[in-house]
Amino acid sequence: MMPRKSWVASANDPNTDFPLNNLPCGVFSINDGEPRCGVAIGDMILDVTALEENDILRPGDEPVFDVPFWNDFMELGPDTWARFRADLTAQLAEGADRRTDVKPHLVRQADAKMHMPFAVAEFTDFYAGRNHATNVGTMFRGPENALPPNWLHIPIGYNGRASSVVVSGTDFHRPWGQLKSPDHDMPAFLPSRRFDFELEMGAVIGQPSDGPVTVAEADEMIFGYVLLNDWSARDIQAWEYQPLGPFQAKATATTISPWIVTRAALEPFRTSTPEREKPLLPYLQEPGPMLYDIDLAVQLAPEGRPATTIARTNMAELYYSAAQQLAHHTTSGCPMNVGDLLGSGTISGPSRESRGSLLELSWGGKEPLALDSGETRTFLEDGDTITMTGAAQGDGYRIGFGTCRGTVLPARADPYAR
Repeated sequence: MMPRKSWVASANDPNTDFPLNNLPCGVFSINDGEPRCGVAIGDMILDVTALEENDILRPGDEPVFDVPFWNDFMELGPDTWARFRADLTAQLAEGADRRTDVKPHLVRQADAKMHMPFAVAEFTDFYAGRNHATNVGTMFRGPENALPPNWLHIPIGYNGRASSVVVSGTDFHRPWGQLKSPDHDMPAFLPSRRFDFELEMGAVIGQPSDGPVTVAEADEMIFGYVLLNDWSARDIQAWEYQPLGPFQAKATATTISPWIVTRAALEPFRTSTPEREKPLLPYLQEPGPMLYDIDLAVQLAPEGRPATTIARTNMAELYYSAAQQLAHHTTSGCPMNVGDLLGSGTISGPSRESRGSLLELSWGGKEPLALDSGETRTFLEDGDTITMTGAAQGDGYRIGFGTCRGTVLPARADPYAR
């Protein structure tokens, strides 16, 4: 697909994340104003709440943009999503009939504060990257037993905390928890010493389910995708996870990018999951390409120092697609809700520079990572900022996600000290 031309000049820059081909969905506010729904176009935001209020674009019989989230719009379903996207594209394209009506409802992204783009109903995090699972398994179980026996048959996941999902730019404190040293019989209650990021993609579910769905049906239920950083306290997890898996180690924060890039915008970049070492059961088999060719990068910036790009990889490294994860999620009869969020699991490539976590980049802390500032890292230190970016590269344009950023603040004083 070629780039579409817009009368919004900045949208025609081949380096912008937000050309007319993209039109991602977010929530913004200006100064002390109320949060409003908007669509990114170049370096601007089109206020779709205002478009609805002024009857320029009205996707439903009743208002859906009178709330500061996209859930009500998502409930209208894929046919409405497609019509709305086509209408927006027509209004923003060169030669648009109602340009003079639309232009007053553009605001500069530089003047806006971004908010959570949707109300998160539930959050499930998967473990769908084979390179990541192999690296972690090798560290803890050896190369012969790196993958659990079920891994090549089933998308492994756990139910997380929707309440701890935050938008890019939200900083948080290093968590406290029980830490167990091999040199001591008893655990200690301390701030995490092995705090980490995880480079993931998040799928935003736009339609509900009642009973099992196929992979093809699951794909149709996905409204769009966000960058996702599932921050992880590795030392807390090491003590708590046996036998039931992650709990407090993953409950500090999960950061997402502020823009939902719709599935429609990503259609030209579909790619297939890798060849299967073992055949999947029929309900998990895909009818067509379900992954996307999206380049991903991670930067680490110590407090007051320049950032270093520490990892580059691609969403195509995943072994299971979001549609497969979603289909599997429904097999028990588990209802899915509008606003559910599925994390892909850490996305790592085959080389060291493509590993999507510090646990892998430093190989469990044994191989410190050198930064451009001259410092090294095994795990995150107070004041460190992690910034994730991602984009699918087209012919003369790119479909980007903006940034997914968060800073680790020092742990609060002992909350139980007397």
